Amino acid sequence: MLQDVPTPTLREARACVLETERLMLRRPTLADVKAIAHLADDRRIAENSRRMPHPYSQEHAIEFVRAIAENTRETVFLIENNFVPIGMVGVDWRQPDAPELGYWLGVEHWGQGFATEAARAVIDFTFEEFDVEHLISGARVANPASRNILEKCGFQWSRVELHRFEALGSSTPVDCFRLSRGVWSSLKNWSNSTRHER
Repeated sequence: MLQDVPTPTLREARACVLETERLMLRRPTLADVKAIAHLADDRRIAENSRRMPHPYSQEHAIEFVRAIAENTRETVFLIENNFVPIGMVGVDWRQPDAPELGYWLGVEHWGQGFATEAARAVIDFTFEEFDVEHLISGARVANPASRNILEKCGFQWSRVELHRFEALGSSTPVDCFRLSRGVWSSLKNWSNSTRHER
């Protein structure tokens, strides 16, 4: 009889939902592929996201969601407003000593404070769940809105570097930012995001 009781996988045990005042952040699934592809298939988003191709197809979205599902350390969230997907936010762990915050929103959702709200929730989650001393992030020099989001989240400018952008097919200047655990801790009371284990 005990063998009939399913045991949760590590992935299921670690899955969580982050909630903010207006948003719900959760792990994307294959059911979200059409929405992700629809939102991401805009040149304005791809030109500001280093690894996002353009055009962005459903096949790209499927590959993306499957890669997240296979990596239990991934901290990538679909951003929803009123249960409607509006973008993605997460932390890239390819360089474990320099975890990198990234985000993008569908163009119709720009300018409403959603990216700042989502980024703050993921920053809180990262510093609360992982033993990291800092997060890094970046924004194209030509993207002042994204730089403003990072600054509102407490990130401090550190330097300019050239980074390759897949959709541009070339390198472009990027403002690099850093957020230390100490600065985050001093700003911690910026919101009331909550987490629910699934």
